[in-house]
Parts: sequence; C-alpha cells; structure tokens
Amino acid sequence: KTMKLSSLQRDILVGTILGDAFLQKTGERNARLRLEQGVQQKSYLFWKVEQLSQLFQGKPKYLKRAHPLTRKTYEYWRHQSQSMPALGALRRIFYPSGKKAIPENLEVFLRSPRVLAVWYMDDGYYYQRERVSYLYLGNVTRHEAEIAAAALRKKYDLISRVLAKKKGFALYFAPHEAHKLAALIRAYILDEFRYKLPS
Repeated sequence: KTMKLSSLQRDILVGTILGDAFLQKTGERNARLRLEQGVQQKSYLFWKVEQLSQLFQGKPKYLKRAHPLTRKTYEYWRHQSQSMPALGALRRIFYPSGKKAIPENLEVFLRSPRVLAVWYMDDGYYYQRERVSYLYLGNVTRHEAEIAAAALRKKYDLISRVLAKKKGFALYFAPHEAHKLAALIRAYILDEFRYKLPS
C-alpha cells in the first residue's frame, strides 16, 4: 500500500534513517524500518513509533541480550515497521550497496532543521566542558563524512570539521558553531535530550 506521510513524519523518518534506525530489505522492492533504543531511551522510541504510527502495527518489544564477549547484559526496546515500497525506495538511497551510506545529494534530504534535530538526538553529543558538539556518523567513509559537512555548510551555514573516530567519522562543531547548531534545532529537541545542547 502507498504511504502518505506528513512533512513532520518525513522529517522524523529521514532524521532517524541518518541516525540510529536500520532499513531492512524485504523482497525485491520493499524494506522495513527497525528501531532500537536502550532502556534509558524507551520514551524516545515510543515517541518515534507514535509519530510514524501508520508504519507500525502492534507494540514495541522489550529485549535483553548478553554481549558474546563481555557477557554484559544489554536491555533495549525494539519495534519494526511493516514492509513497504516507500521504505524500499529510501533503502536504495541510503543503503546503495547494502551498507548504510550518506548519499551524494544529502542536502536534498535536509529540507528542514527538524531532520537535523532528529539526527542529532540520535547521534549528537554536547561536551559541556569544551562547549563543543559532535555528530557521530558511524562507519562511513571519509568521503561520505565530507558530503555531510558540505551539506550542512551549504544548507544551514554550519561549519564543521571531519574527525576520524574509532568507529568511522564524526563532525566536530567548535563552540560558536555548536551554538548556531543549537539555535537551529532547539525548537525540535525533546526535553529528555536538552542535555545535548548548550544551556
């Protein structure tokens, strides 16, 4: 069935695909959206499910798994959407070779600061002591990280530096830019993530 999304829903969907969500291939043309959050962020997962209600059926599940090496138990919530062509189309853009990637035309998808806000709630951090922000991009290539930096500069005049991290890359925002970023997304940040912004 076709998926009619409001602009709010589209922003949340794209922001979370750039962030924590996983688009899983189901058949030739379709995909489903998988959301997982640690127990501390249960309410955030429930918020996403509620906002994107027509994608989901049933209720999120509480799961526990032990790390194979450390044996440390990880508790989390998960929900998977129904499988649909609209998500398949997004998967072909964000997973061109089966692995998540930042598309060359990222700028097109950052059409509202709300997209950036969801991406930042998923993968952004603010370091109080240095007054700087980071947006962790995960296991992408340096080229993809540069695409992200260029898109934010062009679209929102946000200047960031690409930093290599243990797992992939991050965008680094110096204090002045961290403030610009916060001003841009503050209106869309949920209360529980206020700690990720300069006070």
